[in-house]
Parts: sequence; structure tokens; C-alpha cells
Amino acid sequence: MFKGKTTRIIITGRAREKFEKLNAVVENEIKKGVKKSRSQLLLRAIKQKIEILRRNPEYGIHIPKDRIPKKYVKLYDVNNLWKINLVGSWRMIYTIRGSKVEIISLIIDLFNHKEYSKEFKYKRN
Repeated sequence: MFKGKTTRIIITGRAREKFEKLNAVVENEIKKGVKKSRSQLLLRAIKQKIEILRRNPEYGIHIPKDRIPKKYVKLYDVNNLWKINLVGSWRMIYTIRGSKVEIISLIIDLFNHKEYSKEFKYKRN
């Protein structure tokens, strides 16, 4: 519950593809006896942040409206965007949707810092 409303997390689009691929990599590593890897750390971090979002959808860093990539507006009808920093300079991007009874955190992208900088058009100095 957040502000008296139930919360739900949905992983969609590119985020879902990357999350499923990461799950498969980690599952394969575990089968091979690998106990600690970057993939496992990243997956654990994503799952921990999802649980935090379940309790507080506004946990992340709010991205100003003028920085929202047009593709997110077109693909997901986004009017707000949030970022969560993960391990290894990875980022999780999500939007918040709601009604009178429910708040949905829609996770729409997962990427490393280089991909994030490119997507949001941050220039390197």
C-alpha cells in the first residue's frame, strides 16, 4: 500500500526482454556452480529495487519532463519518468500510473550507463 492504494509492478518492453535474458543467464550460471557474478549482482539489485517500488513508487529520481525521450511518450504514453541507479552503473527507468484504487510502476527500460547517456542525449565532456 502507498498512500492508501495498492501497488503493482509491471515490467514491459525492452526492460522485460533484458530482465528475462538476465534471469536466463543467472539460471545458467547457477547450474554451472557460479556463485557470484556481475549478472547475479545486477539481478539481485533489480529485484531489491522492485520490492522498494512496491512500497514506495516515488522512490526513484524524477526525470524532468523536458528530458523524457520522445520514444517513451510515443510507445508508452509517458507523462512522468523516474530513474533508479543500480549496481555497475546500470539504470532502471519507469513511469507511474494510477487510479483511485491502484498505483502501477511500469518499468520500461534497463540499461548500462553508456546506453542511458545515449538514450537521454547526455554529452560526454
